[in-house]
Amino acid sequence: MLVTTTPNIPGKDISEVIGIVRGNTIRARHVGKDISAFVKTLVGGEIQEYTKLLAESREQALDRMREEAEKMGADAVANVRFMTSNVMQGAAELLAYGTAVKLK
Repeated sequence: MLVTTTPNIPGKDISEVIGIVRGNTIRARHVGKDISAFVKTLVGGEIQEYTKLLAESREQALDRMREEAEKMGADAVANVRFMTSNVMQGAAELLAYGTAVKLK
């Protein structure tokens, strides 16, 4: 399934807008990883544990959004965006959303 951040799909004509699709995941930090992340804040550098956690969260949210679009009979999802929000101390939601469309 084609997924794009642009409102239109280059080289394709949208024949029908099906509706909004979304996928989300909520992830909590791991205490052990927090300790190594704290050490990184002292010496500097990338906090790879969090980079990996966020990358996995983005992919899971995108997969869930694609699944919803497929269930609706979409050919593509246009205008995809990401949003994050804190759910509780140490846990955050990552949401992917866009417009499910049919292509000519």
